[in-house]
Amino acid sequence: MKAVVITTPGDPQVLQVQEVENPKIGDNEVLIRVEAAAVNRADTLQRKGFHPPPKGSSPYPGLECSGIIESVGKDVLRWKVGDRVCALLSGGGYAEKVAVPAGQVLPIPSGVSLKDAASFPEVACTVWSTVFMMSRLSSGETFLVHGGSSGIGTFAIQIAKYHGARVFVTAGSEEKLAVCKDLGADVCINYKTEDFAARVKEETGGKGVDVILDNIGAAYFQRNIDSLNVDGRLFIIGFQGGNIAEVNLTGLLARRLTVQAAGLRNRSVENKAVIVSEVEKNVWPAIAAGKVKAVVYKCFPLSEAAEAHQLMESSKHVGKILLIP
Repeated sequence: MKAVVITTPGDPQVLQVQEVENPKIGDNEVLIRVEAAAVNRADTLQRKGFHPPPKGSSPYPGLECSGIIESVGKDVLRWKVGDRVCALLSGGGYAEKVAVPAGQVLPIPSGVSLKDAASFPEVACTVWSTVFMMSRLSSGETFLVHGGSSGIGTFAIQIAKYHGARVFVTAGSEEKLAVCKDLGADVCINYKTEDFAARVKEETGGKGVDVILDNIGAAYFQRNIDSLNVDGRLFIIGFQGGNIAEVNLTGLLARRLTVQAAGLRNRSVENKAVIVSEVEKNVWPAIAAGKVKAVVYKCFPLSEAAEAHQLMESSKHVGKILLIP
């Protein structure tokens, strides 16, 4: 099969399509013929040598895909050959075929094309596990997501609105903020021209928001703390603004704040299966009802993975970038 290989750690040009061996499936795995794979920022880190695949995982990038099941392991009960599915991967999506544990496979949501379904697994599992399962965002609460126009952001806006939250976003241009508003964001903040912490306080009568999903890390840490309400929860999923911060801890104690951080890729197969099951129960109905839509910015052929990574790193996109084998 063809797959995108990271020939050596480096810039996007190190991504090359090569002929490689077909993946072998275990007893509790399925083999998917890939229709589309989505590009995630973590893939660009892996390309640079910073985000290695977990032990035993595919060496090729790609953390989510959609496609048709080509074969199933002998212990797989739910899935059969020919099923149209999407899946959360620990790697290997940038290829014609990928092996994946059966518990990380999802049916294609009603009303979504096979191709567009590739845009959902990673963002849905990330947002549901962090914002809802761990930070317990509930109806009537306020929620701030940084990078509102990203793949994570565009999904988080929609699912938080669906569950009755008031949604705040930051983004770096008026065009991106307009998209966020169209997706349902209530308060849209241009981080290049405004101090988001001051605006959050202003919009909440000085209280702050209940939950923040943050991909920036150090550069925003103090302002995130300052932006939280009593019993507020900050969840960090990335370090685009660095990973070492100095912080005044007083606010954490005074307002009983919770700070958590987690990734998805290195979780156990069992833990991922729990998250995927929760996503199917809680997110898939919202997609089927048309309340959460795929936001796909551009599709590239597999042979243009380098261009897809350049676009991702330019941050000019809104929503998801797909690769088509």
